[in-house]
Amino acid sequence: MIMIREGIRDIPAMRGQLDGVRDPEIIALAKYFSGLPLKPLDAPRKTALFERGAILSKQMLCGTCHLPDYRGRDQMPRLAGQREDYLLHSMRQFRDNQAIGRDTIMTASLYGVSDTDLVAIAHYLAQLRID
Repeated sequence: MIMIREGIRDIPAMRGQLDGVRDPEIIALAKYFSGLPLKPLDAPRKTALFERGAILSKQMLCGTCHLPDYRGRDQMPRLAGQREDYLLHSMRQFRDNQAIGRDTIMTASLYGVSDTDLVAIAHYLAQLRID
């Protein structure tokens, strides 16, 4: 949210929403939103896609930064249980070097990954449920 406020990360729907909001308030907002319960799943699990995503996520070492259960930590976001369309969109942005104002490690991590593999990873992560 700080990068959005500073204009480093451009999200049109958020323009102006964080103007004048101080860092401690943004931290409080982040803690509040991160503590909300996950929305129930919209779609059923596709077993083959889920299993493929699990294998790819492990091979690509996603759990190194996002933790083995993908709950995230510090500035590494939670991946488990996020919306599948959001995960896929974000990974495509990173892969295609369009994630302006975000960590370049993800751009390097997803460089050359096929859309088919990104779909599997997004499905897997979206289907994960942790306490």
